[in-house]
Amino acid sequence: MDVNIKFTKSAFKHGVTEADIRWAIDTAKYDGKVENDEGAENKWLLIGFNQNANPIEVYYNALDHDTVRIFHAMKCRNDYKHLIEEA
Repeated sequence: MDVNIKFTKSAFKHGVTEADIRWAIDTAKYDGKVENDEGAENKWLLIGFNQNANPIEVYYNALDHDTVRIFHAMKCRNDYKHLIEEA
């Protein structure tokens, strides 16, 4: 993902660092629009790896064609690990 990245405070709520989020973006195995979630008209899920090769999930909004706002990042939950394997 070659875009400008903005972060909200909530992106770091679960202890994921900016460096790990950027690494996950660079190593993304899944990047797709969130469906079936109220208010998800501009909500995207990216799954990549942190610098220790652990999968993390990153949620973001597209602000325009070359800027995203990261608002949530955390250790990848088991419910989403299949997305990595399907990629």
